[in-house]
Order: sequence, then C-alpha cells, then structure tokens
Amino acid sequence: MIRTYLMPLLAVVGLCAAIWTVFVGAKPVPVAASAADPARAPYAQTIAGAGIVEARSLDVAIGAAVPGIVVEIPAAIGERVAAGAPLFRVDDRDRRAELAVRRAALAAAEADLARLDAAPRAEDLPPARAQVAAAEALLADVANQLALAESLPDKRAIALQEWDRRRFAVRAAEARLAEASGTLAKLEAGTWAPEVEVARAAVASARSRVEAQEVEVDRTVVRAPFDGTVLQQSLRLGEYAPAGPSARPLMLFGDVSRLHVRVDVDENDAWRFRPGAPAVAFVRGNRELSTPLEFVRVEPYVVPKRSLTGESSERVDTRVLQALYAFDPQALPVYVGQQMDVFIEASARRDGAAGEVR
Repeated sequence: MIRTYLMPLLAVVGLCAAIWTVFVGAKPVPVAASAADPARAPYAQTIAGAGIVEARSLDVAIGAAVPGIVVEIPAAIGERVAAGAPLFRVDDRDRRAELAVRRAALAAAEADLARLDAAPRAEDLPPARAQVAAAEALLADVANQLALAESLPDKRAIALQEWDRRRFAVRAAEARLAEASGTLAKLEAGTWAPEVEVARAAVASARSRVEAQEVEVDRTVVRAPFDGTVLQQSLRLGEYAPAGPSARPLMLFGDVSRLHVRVDVDENDAWRFRPGAPAVAFVRGNRELSTPLEFVRVEPYVVPKRSLTGESSERVDTRVLQALYAFDPQALPVYVGQQMDVFIEASARRDGAAGEVR
C-alpha cells in the first residue's frame, strides 16, 4: 500500500521542484552597477579612442654599451636627472688596468721624445771636443815623426819598415781625427729630424691608445641621454647587465616635464579625423577628472592595433591611426603607461555623391 502511493507522490514533488526551478531561473538577472560612470563625449561629432600616457621623449629603453656586473646605481626610480648624469655603472677594473698600462707606455714615448729634443746635452760636448783635440795632437805627433824621417839626407839611415810604420801611423791618426770631428759635429747638430718625427709618431700612437682605452672605461658608465626621469628599473647591484637588446629593458627613461597621450583611432574613423582637432582626455575610473589636449602630431601610417594586455606581440583584427596629444602633468594625477579615455572632435559625415552633411 505504501509503495503504491509513495512513488506517485515522489513524482509530484519532483515535478513541482522542476517547475519552481524553471520559474526562478526565468527571472532576468539584474545588471551589476558599473564601478565608475563612463565618460561622456563633449562634442556633437566625436571620435572615441583609448589613449596611453607616455613621456614626451617617448619611453627610452636604456641599455648597457658593454656587458658586465653592475657595481653602482646612482639614479633612483622616480628621480629626475640631468643629461649626462650617470644612471648605472658596470665593473671596469680590467679596463682601468689596461688604461694604466697604456698610460705608462705613453709616458715612456714622451720621455724618449724629450730626450731627442733636448740633444745635445751640455755635458756631452766637452768630452767630444777633448777627443778631437787629442786626435789632433796625435796626428801632429806622428806627422812630425814622418817629417823628421823625410828630412834625413841619407834615406838609408831608417829601415824600410820604419818608413811604412810612420806613414801608416799618420793615416791612422788622420782617421781618428776625422772620426772624433764627425762625432762632435753630430752632437753639435742635434738629433736627426726624421728620428724626431718617428718619436713624435710613437707618442701620438701611444696617446691615441690611451684615449681609446679611456673611451672603453667611460662606456662602462651608462649616462642619461637627456634631462629626464627614471621611470622603471629592472637591474640590481651584483647582477649581470648584458649588452644589446633584451626582452626587458634594464632601465626605462623619459622626459615627463610634459606628458603625451597616444590615441588609437580606429581605421573606420580615420577618415573623420582632422589633424589639429581639439580633444579631451578623461581619467579612467573618474569622469570628473579631465583635461583638454594639445595636438602634437599624427603618425600617418595605419598600424595593427596592439592588445592592451601589455604584450606587444598580441594583435587584434583591426588597424589604427595613432595621434599624439600633449597635456600638463600637473593637470591630472596620472602616470606614464596609464590608460585614458580620449574624445576627439570629428568632422561631419558626408555622402560622397551628393555632398550632403549628416
């Protein structure tokens, strides 16, 4: 008996539950309130676009000219530095050691040139003159001995070998005098001009090597390319800084004394855009914060639109015309890289055939 009435009762209860579930699920889900009211276009004809705040100098990715271990980072994040100020420095001990070697070589070359320029030394001349005087005296002596032999009335008084010895002695004395005189003349004339030029070329070469190594040492210090602010920093003391392009810049640098906003104008609205058209930017999340924009330039090349996820490799199936506007950073509490809602005054729509304005 119980089984006879229980099964139909359970079926009726299940049917009622199903009807209640369908009834409740059919009710429309209330739309969730937006976190912030969207900005409203201030113009009758408007081009709306998403803009990204960037530095007036563009966001410059700072890299290292030479690889090495980072040993100093004098520029802090958010600090404004002058052009040429050091941002960071890599280990330069090996380059400084090579610089010391080249400076020593330059000093040796300069000393050699100074020695040649200073020739002859004052203390070198008296010995050379004394040697000339000694050679003259010796020549006079042997010449006198030969003259005495030749003045004898009987030539047989002196052996033939003695005649030859005295004649050869005169010739040797003449050669010694010529040698001493030549040495003295060379000292008095100073250094040979081509030899001085060779020494000067050696000094110039050594100085060039020093200057080249000084450049290598200076390249270990990465300096600010212009007056700007350190926007981002991804290197730490003791880390290895590679040279050349990298997926993540070592430091992001830019001039934020005046900010730019890069607006993506959809290609379908590109024909409505007028260079120089007035525009207004709103801070996302607060439509009460806005500022008029000053037109800077338009980049007349329609590019694929980048997805706003931060990955430059991600694309969507549309192309955009990019326009740059400027504004005073004191006008809005925004930062570089922040998105903004931008409205640009557009030209009225026209039909191509009739020229009718709509």
